[in-house]
Amino acid sequence: SNAATTDKASNMSQPVTACLLSAAFFGALGSSFLYGYNLSVVNAPALYIKAFFNKTWVERYGEPLGAETATLLWSIIVSIFAIGGLFGALSVSFIIKVLGRKGTLLLNNSFAVIAALLLSLGERAKSFEMLIIGRLIIGVDSGIALSALPMYLGEISPRHMRGFIGQFNSILICLGVFTGQVLGLPELLGQESRWNYLFAFLALPALLQLSVLPFLPESPRFLLMERRDEAGAERAFQRFLGKTDVSQELEEVHAETRAQDNLHTVSVLQLLRSPAVRWQLITIIITMACYQLCGLNAIWYYTNGILREAGFAENILPYITLSTGAIETLAAIISGLVIERIGRKPLLIFGFSAMAVFFSLLTVFLNFQDSVTWMPYLSFICILAVIASFCSGPGGIPFVLTGELFEQSYRPAAFMIAGTVNWLSNFAVGLLFPFIQETLQSFAFLVFVVVCTLGSIYLYFVLPETKNKTFMDISQSFAKINKIPIPAPTQEMDSHSLLHSRVYSTFQSLLPGGLTSHPLM
Repeated sequence: SNAATTDKASNMSQPVTACLLSAAFFGALGSSFLYGYNLSVVNAPALYIKAFFNKTWVERYGEPLGAETATLLWSIIVSIFAIGGLFGALSVSFIIKVLGRKGTLLLNNSFAVIAALLLSLGERAKSFEMLIIGRLIIGVDSGIALSALPMYLGEISPRHMRGFIGQFNSILICLGVFTGQVLGLPELLGQESRWNYLFAFLALPALLQLSVLPFLPESPRFLLMERRDEAGAERAFQRFLGKTDVSQELEEVHAETRAQDNLHTVSVLQLLRSPAVRWQLITIIITMACYQLCGLNAIWYYTNGILREAGFAENILPYITLSTGAIETLAAIISGLVIERIGRKPLLIFGFSAMAVFFSLLTVFLNFQDSVTWMPYLSFICILAVIASFCSGPGGIPFVLTGELFEQSYRPAAFMIAGTVNWLSNFAVGLLFPFIQETLQSFAFLVFVVVCTLGSIYLYFVLPETKNKTFMDISQSFAKINKIPIPAPTQEMDSHSLLHSRVYSTFQSLLPGGLTSHPLM
């Protein structure tokens, strides 16, 4: 074990290579950044888009757009994004089989470019259908991105940096939200004459990714386990880790391959039936559901209303809303910097518990909003605190965990299920929250207090810490609660017997007809 500790120490001191950083940054720029951007970008031009609907309707049918139809069209524009996301998440495991992790990310850029064209030319073509289809397609792009990107990031990073690299996903989502808020300012693109440029901007991150990612390696785990390309995997590890001797990393992947029951990629049904990953699956489903149902989406509905109550003038609201995007980005960056020190589990539990606390306070403050003049300021501070708590853990770690809790053959199916839960919950919140809000008014947030509290309790009792562990160790830490016998350590042969078995298998392949039994084995 002495060798193991020195080995761990040398591992920890290994710096992040430029290759790994650019894969993480440009991978996320063309993927999760676009998702974040599309979450916030429709808010600023909402009035102009509605006016465009009306104008087009009058030109076509010679009568103004009815109020119900207008609301319906607008809610379609907003919610069809999540339906696209669901399609994207469902298609990922098929695309990934054919094109690999990196290939999927590259193909995905074509969706972003098509969507950018449809959304930015819809006004010129006098067609609001183009806007709806464009929103659907950028949804598909986001659905693919939020599954393929965390998978790629988790597989290319050395295990002591897996969380840090994985948090690039969340940092760029937040940065995307912030960029959408900034570009939507009235001085920039949030104007009647310029709103279509807000959508044309979508093509930029996609083109940036297309100009960098092709020159970076594919996931070495994918190359080795699914393409059986040992030389390619070795080159990929060498570039990502910045060292020539990567035999140890390759060996870790070989050990994983041997420990897996099935080398073929598992289907979703097989995953749902498999007792070996039962609790991993339950954990991911609950974490992903909490990620969407913890109430962060609902906060955006409220922010402007609370600021108005606080007496801020209408024309400075967009600037104060910027503070939410800025806090989000800051919290995500801090989370990425501390995740390898603190671990996944404490950050998740802290994030959800803090959200529950601040949602409770927000409920109290909202109820005294009218009676005390300075209450709205406290409400706004609470809103910022909820956002910061969300981004400190729950905002990115669910994606990191989906990659960590499953071994290679289960991973695509696991991301498909996680993605489905994610987008369905997103859609449900968008659909149901306005009704919950009407019924419960300012007590609506208590629903989220319950979700966050239950999520924290579940994670506290079930989730093992995964930082700096190999994928095999993580599987074994679940073996106890899955009531699966832990495989005997024979699969982890020492290097001597390993060499022996390798030499033997090479020898075997040279003989005519192969050998069936042999006294040595």
